[in-house]
Amino acid sequence: MSSDQPADETGNQTQSLSLHQRILGEVEGHILSGAWPPGHRIPFEHELTEQYGCSRMTVNKALTELVKRGLIERRRKSGSYVTFPHVQSAVMEIHDVKLEVQSLGLEYSFQLDERNIRKAESRDAGRLDLPPSARLIEITCRHFAGGRPFCFEERLISLAAVPEAETELFETSAPGSWLLGKVPWSTAEHRIRAVGAGRGAAQALAISSGAACLVIERRTWSGRAPVTHVRLTYPGDRHELVAQFAPSPLG
Repeated sequence: MSSDQPADETGNQTQSLSLHQRILGEVEGHILSGAWPPGHRIPFEHELTEQYGCSRMTVNKALTELVKRGLIERRRKSGSYVTFPHVQSAVMEIHDVKLEVQSLGLEYSFQLDERNIRKAESRDAGRLDLPPSARLIEITCRHFAGGRPFCFEERLISLAAVPEAETELFETSAPGSWLLGKVPWSTAEHRIRAVGAGRGAAQALAISSGAACLVIERRTWSGRAPVTHVRLTYPGDRHELVAQFAPSPLG
């Protein structure tokens, strides 16, 4: 009798491991394939227990691993949900927001909220260094990933540097994408900071006022002429910046 016990325990452990890997693989597959999009509630633990005919501990172990991989999040008294993908950007590169979204395998769209042509004012001096008589375009728009607000954009464009922008309505192409295809920039400056969402950004991104956000401010020049200033505001839990560097050679 005693010689059968270890085999039985080993068999149970093997079966548990197999079910754990199966649950992990199938749930992960649903997420990565897009069948379960961001925000989708996955079945409750008791539902998965019945579906796979296993213990709740086995299901819990698989879900815990998915949390560690950043694929799902658990919400108290609500269940487990597919997380919004976490996007990375290189610190020193100029990225097209559309390509950022598409790299996540999500459908991209944008909405132009405001487009105004006006003269530069004193309040613009810190954003785009133009004389008071200079004309510029002021734009606000929102970028969406899978139908969910992804980034809030506030931009100034110098019409002296980009005169063709005066007739561009930005109905089919977002300002950043359009500029990258029109104006060769020679110099760029990035400023990166963490902020609490103001009322405008919170409303645009459908987040709570004061929620943590990552703000990237960028100015670009063509030669010595300022081209554009843009402030991109991302929900803080969906974006990170990555810098790669190597030590300088000694001597």
